[in-house]
Amino acid sequence: MSAEQPTTAPPAGPAHPVQALLEAPLSLRERKKLKTRQAIRREAYRLIAAQGYESTTVEQIAAAAEVSQSTFFRYFATKEDLVLSDEYDPAMVTALLARPSDEPFLQSCREAIVGLVRELLQHERDELLTRMRLVHSVPALRARMHETANDPQRLYLDVLARRHGVEEPTFAMRITAAAIGAATTETVLRWAESDGEQDIAELVDRAFALLGRGFTDL
Repeated sequence: MSAEQPTTAPPAGPAHPVQALLEAPLSLRERKKLKTRQAIRREAYRLIAAQGYESTTVEQIAAAAEVSQSTFFRYFATKEDLVLSDEYDPAMVTALLARPSDEPFLQSCREAIVGLVRELLQHERDELLTRMRLVHSVPALRARMHETANDPQRLYLDVLARRHGVEEPTFAMRITAAAIGAATTETVLRWAESDGEQDIAELVDRAFALLGRGFTDL
């Protein structure tokens, strides 16, 4: 007698490695929330592409994503945050903390960020470029990007403090995090300015090479 065949298919896994990386540390409930955030963002980008950022309202985005406006605001505090926020920070923190503890922090960032960017280019390039084009071209997004909640400096500062086991970052840590945050922000904006023509992974690598040399070639 042949073995009994299953009557239902197993749950589908993540569509690509980046999604798998994002979902790996999450509970089932958190994965559902992640997918809702991503669905809202996809519909927002579709509407923005058709009618422009300023003309696209939260009400329209919520309707297109089939959620209420209150649900939208549970996931995104403002329309600007929908563009500026992403799900990559936890993956970046994990990658940075997995680097050797005695490795120079610049090198850790260089390896982790270039690796993640290459994955994103393979699987989410269009969405990444859409986001960066908007940040580059919409003044309200540029302004909010530099507010504390959206400043990449916070991520690097948090990782530095955790790596060194301190609660209060030192002055050197703050300067290092500020430099890396500014360099990575300028790099992605430069990529958007070129309309994606340049290789963003190479730009990131060049940015860290310049930081590592201490601007001695200027």
